[in-house]
Amino acid sequence: MDSVVLNICRDVKGLGANGRSDGFELILHRHMGDVLFESRRVMQLLKELGHAHEWQSSLAVLRCLQRRNLENNVYLASASMTICRRVSAWNQAVHIWREMADTWVERNTITYSAAVSACEKGGQWVQALQLFREMADTRVERNTITCNAAVSACGK
Repeated sequence: MDSVVLNICRDVKGLGANGRSDGFELILHRHMGDVLFESRRVMQLLKELGHAHEWQSSLAVLRCLQRRNLENNVYLASASMTICRRVSAWNQAVHIWREMADTWVERNTITYSAAVSACEKGGQWVQALQLFREMADTRVERNTITCNAAVSACGK
């Protein structure tokens, strides 16, 4: 793994759940300087924080990156929603999904799948089906993952 990501991950974990956003900003600046933080590294960092169940930290890091006007894309949004799904923070996943419209990130099959799956894991079948129905309304292609998550949500 990238040493920059390891160092950031270590420092972010040290902040804990009560870490303030300026603390995240300082950590990112110390390790990155003014260098553009590439999507590959951000994905790796979010993945590591997600495995450590540091979902609040991963979302705070994402917010800091957005404030710095770094590339916000489908993959970063999906990674964040997946982290939320793992810890049953479905409402945070839906919040990220809704924010995508404000940041001009295109909602696609990947992002819908992540949001529907988060709702399914959180036992929110009504929300999961609403997102699933919205896919048809917006002509976004449904895939096996999205269909399975919607069906599974109904069984909970």
